[in-house]
Amino acid sequence: MKAIMVVGTASHAGKSLVTTALCRILNRRGWRVAPFKGQNMALNAYVTNTGAEIGYAQAVQAWSAGVAPQVEMNPILLKTQGDMTSQVVLQGKAVGRTNAKDYYENFFDTGWKAIKDSLARLSQDFDLVVCEGAGSPAEINLKHRDLTNMRVASHLNAATVLVADIDRGGVFAHIIGTLELLEPEERALIKGIVINKFRGQRELLQPGIEWLEQRTGIPVIGVIPWLDQSFPAEDSLSLMDQPRQKSSAELNIAVIRLPHISNFTDFDPLEAEASVNVSYVSPKDSLGYPDAVILPGTKTTIADLMVLQRTGMAEEIQSYAAAGGTVLGICGGFQLMGEYLADPEGLEGEDGRYPGLGLLPVRTVISSKKVARQRLVTSEYPYMGLPVSGYELHQGRTQVVPPSQSGKDVTYENLFDDKGLGLVDTSQSVWGVYLHGLFDNGPWRRSWLNRLRQQRGLGSLPTGINNYREQREMMLDLLADSVDAHLDLNPLLADS
Repeated sequence: MKAIMVVGTASHAGKSLVTTALCRILNRRGWRVAPFKGQNMALNAYVTNTGAEIGYAQAVQAWSAGVAPQVEMNPILLKTQGDMTSQVVLQGKAVGRTNAKDYYENFFDTGWKAIKDSLARLSQDFDLVVCEGAGSPAEINLKHRDLTNMRVASHLNAATVLVADIDRGGVFAHIIGTLELLEPEERALIKGIVINKFRGQRELLQPGIEWLEQRTGIPVIGVIPWLDQSFPAEDSLSLMDQPRQKSSAELNIAVIRLPHISNFTDFDPLEAEASVNVSYVSPKDSLGYPDAVILPGTKTTIADLMVLQRTGMAEEIQSYAAAGGTVLGICGGFQLMGEYLADPEGLEGEDGRYPGLGLLPVRTVISSKKVARQRLVTSEYPYMGLPVSGYELHQGRTQVVPPSQSGKDVTYENLFDDKGLGLVDTSQSVWGVYLHGLFDNGPWRRSWLNRLRQQRGLGSLPTGINNYREQREMMLDLLADSVDAHLDLNPLLADS
């Protein structure tokens, strides 16, 4: 099987962006393409048609390649838990928790076998695989246990491209240093260099490119300009850069930036709305007076609950809701809004029972068995009868407390025809849902936003719109167009 490997001089150099663009570019040229990342460390996850959990970035790359996401595209997913440990998801299923040292001792051989098996299966259905590395391939202290970079490239004899970020400075030193630290047989696989995030005039960079090509003997196959467009991020470091505020926005929605926030790609469709500003608010900051507050998913629900309570953000959210503000919790955020969370097995640390925010009459028990499945349901609120698709991905079991036991005089209704997926109070101010990808559903999203607009005295937005996947397709086309215009693929496909 023909293979292309994309490695970077550092994290956030642009490996995911280049890999995603290559998938669409090569698909347009007639290749049947599969993306691949042997081992991913991320809290943004997706559930495939078979109920397997993979990194969300690999799902986006699969869509870019025009194929359905499948577990072989990301056989190992590590989900950090904040206590120097990670949950290990192997071939789509959670298999345990480990720290870095124990992972190498207990999972390295198993992981490498899963990677080879996955690549063998992909070779049966695809003409070409575009592999993404992780971090840098030249971390000397980690190379002996690196499952993601040059070990994969060497296994596949893959034509490899090295991506460097010029925006952070020192791009030539990063490239030369990375190449110097590779083994000769690894360096021989590097067929091209890509300089990413370029903001200047190309002619001013040209002398450096000529020097680099003469020094290394490797062609610079692309200088990609800074692309000012939305692109799904792999990890929460990207949230340190707030989304750009829009002058056209009429609504402000605050997402609580929990310490272990997960699946914040849920909010990409909201950020794509011209009339909506999305801001990520740290628990240490003031909540302010947004039009709605969203409690997102989290990998460690109880630990993040403790942070909300310790910083005073829990009280701010409770006061905001009591004053009639709109609060919506998704997955872990839904669990946080209940009466309590119990962890009898100590899966998130010490076993015990912890009081929640008390905004919804539900109680959650953390369990070892993870629910991971795609869903297609029908909405009851905010508009009855809308088809809604998404996916569940959680380890808690949540039960609704009967009115006789909850002590609340507020009536709650089911959000969907499946009663276990979510609740809303009759004033439609407090929402809790287990469905990731909820806002991808265009008519549902607009109906929910229109309720917020009505409270502000604003006119309603049209609800007869496509789902977000249609917009995502246009974004992937735009990404491919932008990269293809600045990239020469001939050195990578020379042997094809």
